[in-house]
Amino acid sequence: MSDKKIIPRVDLPDGVRLDTLAVREGLPRSPWGENSEALFLTSSFVQPDAASAAARFANEEEAFIYSRFTNPTVMMFERRLAAMEGTEACIATSSGMSAILLLVMGLLKAGDHVICSRSVFGSTIMLLGREFAKFGIETTFVSQTDVDEWRRAVRPTTKLLFAESPTNPLTEVCDIRALSAIAKGAGALLAVDNCFCSPALQKPIDYGADLIIHSGTKYLDGQGRVIAGAICCSERLVSENFMPVMRSAGMSLSPFNAWVVLKGLETLSIRMRAQSDSALKLAAWLEQQPAVERVYYPGLKSHPQHELAMAQQSGSGGAVVSFIVNVQAGGGAALARKNAFHVIDSTRICSITANLGDTKSTITHPASTSHGRLTEEQRLAAGITQGMIRVAVGLDDLEDLKADLLRGLASL
Repeated sequence: MSDKKIIPRVDLPDGVRLDTLAVREGLPRSPWGENSEALFLTSSFVQPDAASAAARFANEEEAFIYSRFTNPTVMMFERRLAAMEGTEACIATSSGMSAILLLVMGLLKAGDHVICSRSVFGSTIMLLGREFAKFGIETTFVSQTDVDEWRRAVRPTTKLLFAESPTNPLTEVCDIRALSAIAKGAGALLAVDNCFCSPALQKPIDYGADLIIHSGTKYLDGQGRVIAGAICCSERLVSENFMPVMRSAGMSLSPFNAWVVLKGLETLSIRMRAQSDSALKLAAWLEQQPAVERVYYPGLKSHPQHELAMAQQSGSGGAVVSFIVNVQAGGGAALARKNAFHVIDSTRICSITANLGDTKSTITHPASTSHGRLTEEQRLAAGITQGMIRVAVGLDDLEDLKADLLRGLASL
């Protein structure tokens, strides 16, 4: 048995459930006995003596050293999110995109191959498809929902499969268990971006995922206050693959932002249930509107992956609804964009912003915002047209949201 000194854990009974973990997991209270988690705003930590400092910098003792890679508030967030996702460990990052950056830097090298859904967030496509291509890491983009296409894309050099589920903004759902089997057969790892569902609705680890990616900016915080990210995975991957990169590269989550998201986790389940309930009702209402051509929402029976989504997402469709506005025959992309802009600009309650996961409902035009840096060919391959609008349903009154959207839809 190792005699390495380690940082103590909260004393919780075995088998406590998610909502209890969301308010209790972290670090033991300090000698002062605070009930709300402490915020440690310090760049460094004083060591008791030179020998202890040497041992701790050599990772022979677990202790707080320097806030670029060790901080009590950040560790509280990491331990809480890992417990909620059901993983051994978590490493927090400065943003959701920096979590993907750390993922690739920690796992891959020149010559390695990635398979990724072509329906993921626009910045993820740019990072994998363009930035890492400069360093000899090749990515093949495939259909989110066609398992055979993922299987055919496997090469001897394939090291990572990457998917969002549901995707942004089409809410396409992948079969996590099927992709896990492909990854294991190839000797690769499966990473799933769980941003849209959060552990309140979905735990990818239960379906065979190896790594879970988060933009804590979204539902984990829940109020649009800070930027944050995280990777949840095994203790081995954190200590051997990601922490060495973090110590050198420093894509660190600040203690203050960690504390904000830590407090956001306490209300995660309540918010997700309420926002998802409103989103389902709004999606069903949108399907009845003459000015709406199509609605994308996993909770609707019309969604192509409805049954899979209900199985993987605790019977919930989440809180993001996308839809396409109708265009007169032969109207083309320019008219579709004009109509979408009209609906968005007619709102007076929804916040026009590309962020999501907020208690305030947000509305955006994905083709010109979140996926604006992609080529039109890339957007169309992902199913993102100029007539598409994405609404991230918050805690606004549902009838007020309907009236807000109807203001533009009724006057097209």
